[in-house]
Amino acid sequence: MDTVLIFTGGEYLTESLEEEVPTADLIVAADSGYDHAVAQGYAVDLLIGDLDSIQTRDIPSRVVVERHRTDKDATDLELAFEKVVVQRPQRVVVIGGAGGRVDHELATAGLLCSERWSEIEEIDWVTGRGWAHVIRDRRIIHGDVGATLTLIPMGGDVSGVRTRGLRWDLRGETLHHGTTRGVSNEFTAPVADIRVELGCLLAVIPGLSAKPFEDLGAEGGEP
Repeated sequence: MDTVLIFTGGEYLTESLEEEVPTADLIVAADSGYDHAVAQGYAVDLLIGDLDSIQTRDIPSRVVVERHRTDKDATDLELAFEKVVVQRPQRVVVIGGAGGRVDHELATAGLLCSERWSEIEEIDWVTGRGWAHVIRDRRIIHGDVGATLTLIPMGGDVSGVRTRGLRWDLRGETLHHGTTRGVSNEFTAPVADIRVELGCLLAVIPGLSAKPFEDLGAEGGEP
């Protein structure tokens, strides 16, 4: 399986963001993410969660519904990831999940970088406030020259960070967990080539100045 979209709650995408969303082999909705997906014209294949937030009541019979109890130990988005990872997709794109509760937003950032999903080649997060890309090995990220790109070490220190195409390029350096050294870097070219030897980075592009779904695969030589 190539690409899976997971819609979650939070906010609707702008028209320009909708145009950037890739074609999916499977569309999953985490609870109220179903409302957002349907409102934006997406045909959901799987609805998962405790369904305490969803507004839509008329669910087509073709949609597989996996309902969990309200007092569960995981968010609906985590349940969706657990369901999706067994399909071995190459890319998972989470849509929404920002603009609502701050605790949910912070938990989502940590969830995306969980080692449990390390076999998924590309994990992306698209919200009305920007994009985020999980980097465990190498990613090619597209953006406008001058746009902000922040690199956040997740879950511990990230070593051997090498970049090309940024104003302050890194040359095999370590970004320590809990520091802000990677905040507010800038694109100096239409693409940024980012590699890490050990650890996980969350590359965040705030605002509407990136093109997140233009060939995010690896290309080129050493940065």
